Amino acid sequence: MGAGNQSSVSKFILLGLTSDRDLQALLFFLFLAVYIFTLLGNSLIPVIVWGNPHLHTPMYFFISQLSFLDLAFSTAISPKMLVDLLTGKKIISFYGCITQIYFFSSCASTEFFLLAVMAFDRYVAICDPLLYTLTMDKSLCVRLVVGSFIGGFLHALMHASLFYRLDFCGPNVINHFVCDIPVLLKLSCTDISINDLVRFVFSALVVATSLVVIFVSYSYIAATILRIGNKAGRRRAASTCISHFTCTFLFYGSGFLMEMRPHSRSSEEQNKVIAVIPSLVVPALNPLIYTLRNNEAKKALRKLMYQILHF
Repeated sequence: MGAGNQSSVSKFILLGLTSDRDLQALLFFLFLAVYIFTLLGNSLIPVIVWGNPHLHTPMYFFISQLSFLDLAFSTAISPKMLVDLLTGKKIISFYGCITQIYFFSSCASTEFFLLAVMAFDRYVAICDPLLYTLTMDKSLCVRLVVGSFIGGFLHALMHASLFYRLDFCGPNVINHFVCDIPVLLKLSCTDISINDLVRFVFSALVVATSLVVIFVSYSYIAATILRIGNKAGRRRAASTCISHFTCTFLFYGSGFLMEMRPHSRSSEEQNKVIAVIPSLVVPALNPLIYTLRNNEAKKALRKLMYQILHF
């Protein structure tokens, strides 16, 4: 299977969410609809942003990058899951498994960083509005996004590469619909202490760093909003943050819900269901949250739909 890896296992079996064929058929159509909605929603937002000069601002630039990220995140998981539900052949190769781990881990890690960047953007916009355009210039925005992607991809590369030091001698059954890192580590017949240590330290570092930035940013934002003299002003300032705060809550909340559950056979079954939220549901909801809560985005969307219908 590669240098330094003498595993006898070359393929894994993904148990998926259920073994009931009737339920699998229902889930196939449900998740297909969710994936199509994710594709359309997250493809539409960059088109709206890039096609409207008045949306060429740092906030919408970051939103368009989040849409691209959500699209990649969902695509790393959904197509394979849909094929498994349709055919019932839930088999994935070792290299396919590592590839899947790399892509969804890189997207997840990048999203942690990007949500922190977006919180910082809202902090500058509300707490230092006179210098917002000067501070959040195009160069800084690009560097922040590129840094988020580099950090996320390197973090995922480190985890994925460490699997090549492990041997897998059997069993080869993964109790999940995706190649989940903790579940896959349990199948190794090699000492996984290094993998566990690296996973804990660097994952905690990524989450803690982004959480600190978000918490500090929103602490200053809250203090600034409370100092605004009139209700209308407070409402306008808060409305620019509510979409980002909602997306952040959904992403972090579902992740913490999975991590905080006790590790047992029953919790594995529950974790699979919970994992659907950050993997499939959140990428589909994010475009909806940003368009419904934003008047400018809604106007741009209506304009685009009018142009399409009258083409």
